[in-house]
Amino acid sequence: MSLLAGVDVGGTKIQVVVTSPDLEVIGQSRGPTPAAGGPPAVVDALCALLDEARRQAGADGLAAIGVGAPGTIEKATGVVARSPNLAGWMDPFPLGPELERRTGARVGVDNDVHAGMLGELRLGAARGLRDVLGVWFGTGVGGAVVLDGALRSGPHGASGEIGHVCVRVGGRRCGCGRRGCLEAYAGRASMERRARRLMAEGRRTDLFRIMEHRGLDHLTSGVFARALAAGDDLAQDLIDEAVAAAGSGIASVVNVLDVEAVVIGGGLGTRLGEPFVARVAAAMQPHLFVTGAARVVPAALGDLAGALGGAAAAADLVTPVRRPARRRASGTG
Repeated sequence: MSLLAGVDVGGTKIQVVVTSPDLEVIGQSRGPTPAAGGPPAVVDALCALLDEARRQAGADGLAAIGVGAPGTIEKATGVVARSPNLAGWMDPFPLGPELERRTGARVGVDNDVHAGMLGELRLGAARGLRDVLGVWFGTGVGGAVVLDGALRSGPHGASGEIGHVCVRVGGRRCGCGRRGCLEAYAGRASMERRARRLMAEGRRTDLFRIMEHRGLDHLTSGVFARALAAGDDLAQDLIDEAVAAAGSGIASVVNVLDVEAVVIGGGLGTRLGEPFVARVAAAMQPHLFVTGAARVVPAALGDLAGALGGAAAAADLVTPVRRPARRRASGTG
């Protein structure tokens, strides 16, 4: 049996799955994204995790590997052109060709949120839909656009970069260098920078106590969830800002594309769950040209969305693509 692999490279973790041709998971592994060493360190970590998942699946080799990585991707060449959310990844790097050399498998590379959206389109919350916007909240904020049943990359491989939609002219500095981006208010890394500044100015919070208690060196989605559950005021204020910015930014894109559904995913979106999704849906309403234009639904595949989407992309390397039939969305709106 020819097995497939899907890889989700995130700002803090790498998730790998090995699947059957029909995308049943038969092996998986997970590890931290290297905080130093740039692309070579990421490739080494990725290959080690691929080997672990492959051995767990009892496979000698893999037919194809699909990789989702943050940033701007040149799909035709497998080059990660720009990835500001990966440490030390400042210059274009041929991730696809390097993995093909190391593994002997066919490799496809796409943006991580595009991969996650492909997973939801084939197996999850967007299955059967034709026009969908995916928004992933994690280290940063990413997006993906599905129109007429097909995931769109755009001529520059940057379709769906909703994290860099301006929600406040002259606003906070984003990690991309610009000001006022949605990611500057709703990306976990930006929220952590904001929390550190406010704590240094005397604001009280348990965010960093929870982080240290769990042996972490950065604020994860789980840390935010625990702080919110404990009633931490600063955590609540940061999420309130994120929700308001997300409502404005997502509604603006819905007004342009007229999609039937918005799928909310990513590490932070998944961890905060239905209450967060419902709040984003409510925050969108004042900004929508057509009231209730799109249903807002949580991603169904959780932390495996990106890796399963990678496996679906790997399947497309060796089998024809079948587009879904139209159906209506259901969820919060």
